[in-house]
Amino acid sequence: MNAERKTVLIVDDDTDFLDQTCARLAADGFEVVRAEGQAAAEDVLRAGTPFDVAVVDLMMEHPDSGFVLCHHLKKAAPGRPVILVTGVTAETGLEFDAATDEERRWVRADVMLAKPIRYEQLRREVDRLLG
Repeated sequence: MNAERKTVLIVDDDTDFLDQTCARLAADGFEVVRAEGQAAAEDVLRAGTPFDVAVVDLMMEHPDSGFVLCHHLKKAAPGRPVILVTGVTAETGLEFDAATDEERRWVRADVMLAKPIRYEQLRREVDRLLG
């Protein structure tokens, strides 16, 4: 395994999003750890599986699963970047983001992206956070 190869943890209960995103990241040279929901991601954390950046959906088993998971991720490794993806605006029509430093501290994510996400947008954020 190449020492420069970075690992991305992808957490979502949408298997189509997981399949497509994992395949694209792997094709771009990333190692990918896949977790279908908060419970599976908590297992990844307990197992100590290494990763460099996490991409976490907001609404999974519970409406706040992503918030809870972001908190656990940042508690386990405060410097590890987390991207929170959410379909809240598309599903509810309510604007939701973490634009201010205070909101980002509360949310515990480094970046928030609204679904649907273009892969290029996600890849740009992953590269920026790992840069």
